[in-house]
Amino acid sequence: MSLPPGFLEELRTRISLTQVVGRKVVWDLRKSNQGKGDMWAPCPFHQEKTASFHVDDRKGYYYCFGCHAKGDAISFVRETENVGFMEAIEILAREAGMQMPARDPVAQQKADHRGQLIEVMEQAVRHYRMQLHTGAASEARAYLERRGLNADVLARWEIGFAPPGWRGLWTHLSGKGVAADLILGAGLARRSDKGGEPYDVFRNRILFPIRDGRGRAVAFGGRAMDPADTAKYLNSPETDLFDKGRTLFNLAPAREAAGQGRPLIVAEGYMDVIALAEAGFPGAVAPLGTAITEDQLRLLWRLHPEPVVALDGDKAGIGAARRLVDLALPLLEAGQSLRFALMPPGQDPDDVIRGAGAGAMERLLAEARPMVRILWDRETEGRVLDSPERKAALDRDLRAAIARIKDPSIRRHYGEEVNRLRWELFRPARSPARKGKWKAPAPAAPMPSTRNSALAAGTPRFEESLREAVVLAVLITHPALLSQFAGELEQLECHDPDHRRLQGALLTHPHDDDAAALRAGLAARLGEKTLEKLFALSHVRIAPPIRDPADTEKAALCLAEELAKLSAARGADREIEDAMRDLEGMADEGLTWRLGQVAEARNRAGRAESEDKANYELGPNGARISRDEKDAFAQLLQQIDFGRRGRRGPSRDG
Repeated sequence: MSLPPGFLEELRTRISLTQVVGRKVVWDLRKSNQGKGDMWAPCPFHQEKTASFHVDDRKGYYYCFGCHAKGDAISFVRETENVGFMEAIEILAREAGMQMPARDPVAQQKADHRGQLIEVMEQAVRHYRMQLHTGAASEARAYLERRGLNADVLARWEIGFAPPGWRGLWTHLSGKGVAADLILGAGLARRSDKGGEPYDVFRNRILFPIRDGRGRAVAFGGRAMDPADTAKYLNSPETDLFDKGRTLFNLAPAREAAGQGRPLIVAEGYMDVIALAEAGFPGAVAPLGTAITEDQLRLLWRLHPEPVVALDGDKAGIGAARRLVDLALPLLEAGQSLRFALMPPGQDPDDVIRGAGAGAMERLLAEARPMVRILWDRETEGRVLDSPERKAALDRDLRAAIARIKDPSIRRHYGEEVNRLRWELFRPARSPARKGKWKAPAPAAPMPSTRNSALAAGTPRFEESLREAVVLAVLITHPALLSQFAGELEQLECHDPDHRRLQGALLTHPHDDDAAALRAGLAARLGEKTLEKLFALSHVRIAPPIRDPADTEKAALCLAEELAKLSAARGADREIEDAMRDLEGMADEGLTWRLGQVAEARNRAGRAESEDKANYELGPNGARISRDEKDAFAQLLQQIDFGRRGRRGPSRDG
């Protein structure tokens, strides 16, 4: 549908962005200036405690200095309500008291038909709810009571009952003047293949209304009361209202809960969702009788970046989790994944909550496993890896699975984690008590004169942490170098948590040459204390690029040197660690040479290149030789040789 010229401009002038956003946030009144329409609040799009989300009511735009979300009232409604563009326009137009433009005749006719189907569905919801209180539903009420659903829960979820008769709903709706094509079009009845009268789809079943993201009834899910029924659960057929591959049970309430920072939980069935929601987990949804589809997975990610899949702890539940991994791998993006909370064997979320309470469920959700562990378990479970060929087959299967990930960064991190798990599987940790095995000596205690120094009191990685701090501080002081060193910064493995946060903030910050603006943006995003802690380090304060922020060339040289030293030192550590593991076998000359080369590489990394080239040369054994001493020694040898010739007299040729 196209909008007439000027409609959006008129809509934006009538609505207040502050009022639209104010429904989802709590304003920081100390930081905000209501008179000027300059408002601040914690961002509704990511979890934070500081007010980094800014609304300029006069310009009609918002911006978050933390996650960089930005837009106007329309985009805000689209993101927070998870609706399309036209639906967002309709919501805002109603608030502003504006009449939506008339649709074209075909679109209007289609919209009218959908509206009629929705009305028929609402009548069916009311009818089925009334049937639950009749004598025919006594067995159904007893079943629901055994499952822990009292009258209040039944009312909240609008649970109903379809009696055993063939035409109960058809007769009821026809008696109210509902046209036959609408009853059939809503998926509430089917035509007879034998030429008889249409009959109800749901008979002798407990019914759960299925509503779309806007809260409109679009279908039913029914549980059979007859154990002999061929289908224990039955959903409405697909209609103009209902596409089961694009819909989730409890979608609208779960979307609201996820927008408030609650976890988004994907369960298997209706009863699991109801049990989770009633136990304090309102962000619960379920697919509709089939495995999760790609459309449903994308919908889940629009609601939450990392949904938790809570499946039954039986073989079928574990199999469903592993199939979902295959579906999700090609779709992964940075910050967008799945976690898996597997229930105890033979239990589903409803069983866990009724048996052990909400606390047990919360612990299972907190221990949810990342996708890479589900992938690893799938590929290794039940395999006997007692030969090189079988190990190679495992490597082949893991490589094939990881190759399906399109994002190169995620693919690399999956490979690193799989390599770590593989090492743990094939090279288990050795007991220090076993004789003949290498054991690292305990570090010597610091001397009394140095006990209080930072190097003595720090962690074994203290020196590397200092180099990380210098690299980050130089980039903050010289933001013009960010684009030049972006690749090295991305590959830098920061061990300090504050350094990792600064690294991520620098990589995502818009590149410009304004150091003051960069510091202000980092302070707003991470807090001023993080920057104060970084620049308070004495090694950072005395770094030449920090003392002389105008010398960009010196800063670039300093960055290159510090990054090279970090890379060399950490590469040497990994090589030495691998070599030490190889000592489990027979140490040979090759291993000794390898350790010698690593040690020399590490020594070179700790010295400035200019010092090595100007004053020293490397001998055949890798040792450093002073050039002055070498020249003096060569001169001495020449004098000795000349003296020997003088004592022997002239040569025969002379």
